[in-house]
Amino acid sequence: MSALSQTDEKLEERLEEAGKRIARVHKAAASVIFGQDEVIELTLITLLSGGHALLIGVPGLAKTSLVETLGTVLGLNNKRIQFTPDLMPSDIVGSEVLEETGRGKRSFRFVEGPVFTQLLMADEINRASPKTQSALLQAMQEHHVTVAGTNHTVPRPFHVLATQNPLEQEGTYPLPEAQLDRFLLQIDIEYPDVAAERRMLFATTGTEETRLKAIINESELMAAQRLVRQIPVGEKVVDAILNLVRSARPGPDADDAINEQIAWGPGPRASQALMLAVRAKALIDGRLSPSVDDVVTLAEPILKHRMALTFAARAEGISLQSVIDSLTKRLG
Repeated sequence: MSALSQTDEKLEERLEEAGKRIARVHKAAASVIFGQDEVIELTLITLLSGGHALLIGVPGLAKTSLVETLGTVLGLNNKRIQFTPDLMPSDIVGSEVLEETGRGKRSFRFVEGPVFTQLLMADEINRASPKTQSALLQAMQEHHVTVAGTNHTVPRPFHVLATQNPLEQEGTYPLPEAQLDRFLLQIDIEYPDVAAERRMLFATTGTEETRLKAIINESELMAAQRLVRQIPVGEKVVDAILNLVRSARPGPDADDAINEQIAWGPGPRASQALMLAVRAKALIDGRLSPSVDDVVTLAEPILKHRMALTFAARAEGISLQSVIDSLTKRLG
């Protein structure tokens, strides 16, 4: 057996083992979060890709429970920040306080904010001012924050799951494009079906409470994230990713329909996100490599928050979902 085939066989074994562990994580989360299997899968894809997710849904759809549940089963520390209009950047990243010793000597000590955790829920992130929203930007992208000229590293792994309420738009500050682009996926959370809601009724109003325990730990999650990056991607899938992302950008080379409908399109970070996400989905599904179907499946959650419709398109009732659907159909 050649060295190359031995390497492939070893990678296959590691992928199979990691896939089984993630399947157990999914099953445990689904035992508490009813009727949201797709949401759980997309969130796990985000975490396995090493990214952050934007959760959008009406109140009461278990967004907070999702973060707490995944924090438990993945063995991660988790914290929650309720974003409000009066929230300050120091309330997120922390601040320096002046302390005086018994001998009268004064010095500054850094007090960490809630961003110093492994899994952070930023609840209703668009309720805070742009200045406060941007306090998360450095931590999300660079894995450290700067306070008084000093860098402070956040724990690893570090993931942000931010929520937005689509109904209560009054008094909100839309996230700037630069910050939206930092989120790997936008996950839309819908109402559960009647069967799931029936199960939820009995599970949440009875005397028995489901108690979860850690299935993997932070080291195993980070090992799975490294493994995702080793999954081979075929040329057909790479071409599909590039064709999809580039076809969604308005410009002189774009179709007339795209120029009329799209004000601005996805940048190169969208291609990178798709490359990682399709690999993570392959691992979750127990496959050795991603397919073009994975690109089609993940196109909307990856592209939707990285594109904006023109005024004319909005006036005609065109949705981003319909535009993305038309682009994915071209992939065959």
